[in-house]
Amino acid sequence: MRLVRIEHGGAPQWGQVEGDTVHLTRGMGGERKGETAPLAGVRLLAPAEPTKIVCVGRNYLDHIRELGNDQGDLPSEPGLFLKGPNALAEPGGTVDYPAWTHNFHYEGELALVMGRRARDLKPDNALDAVLGYTCGLDLTARDLQKTDLQWFRAKAADRFCPLGPWLETDLEPGDLRVQTRVNGETRQDGRTSHMIFDVVQILTYITRFVTLEPGDVVLTGTPEGVGPLQKGDTVEVEVAGVGVLTTHIR
Repeated sequence: MRLVRIEHGGAPQWGQVEGDTVHLTRGMGGERKGETAPLAGVRLLAPAEPTKIVCVGRNYLDHIRELGNDQGDLPSEPGLFLKGPNALAEPGGTVDYPAWTHNFHYEGELALVMGRRARDLKPDNALDAVLGYTCGLDLTARDLQKTDLQWFRAKAADRFCPLGPWLETDLEPGDLRVQTRVNGETRQDGRTSHMIFDVVQILTYITRFVTLEPGDVVLTGTPEGVGPLQKGDTVEVEVAGVGVLTTHIR
């Protein structure tokens, strides 16, 4: 099932996509209300209402190598950082190229959205807490990532996390193709089976320390091929079984 968050009647609404129709629901993953809207005629919103966005860094070996971070041992546990809800941006939306960076990068990823409150998840039930999967774009000011004490400016600035186009609830995340295209040219082409830490390991690790709330987002890391963006670029992140997230850089 595809779950979508849209602007309808001047307010955000959740719905289920069936063909070309959105069946409005009572909140995220809720029951249908009996109202419908044409999918082609609505404005899509980021399909999440998070209290926080938890991100995993350096989760693909080839990405570690391309950034020159492979001189020591491989990570023994997931490396985490945070974005706030301010970082969300809608599918098909526009992100301004920040005036305060000179090295603005794309990082396409598999993202997931939590369906229930989760603390101290175990491997056998971790995926049960996930409502659905979607495409994520971890925008990064690479120059500031290297200079700042933490990655706050580099990763968590406004609209630095485009998400969408919707949530796919029926998906096995273990071996999905993740691609990023810039102006139609493929820049990243990886598989989630190449992650150092898979989705189950990520969820069990995060929830040892932090309670994940319904609507919270987890970004699972990016494959190799990251690189700079220019004003006027169009970025597409495609996750097999989900769809394509498009973002325009202004």
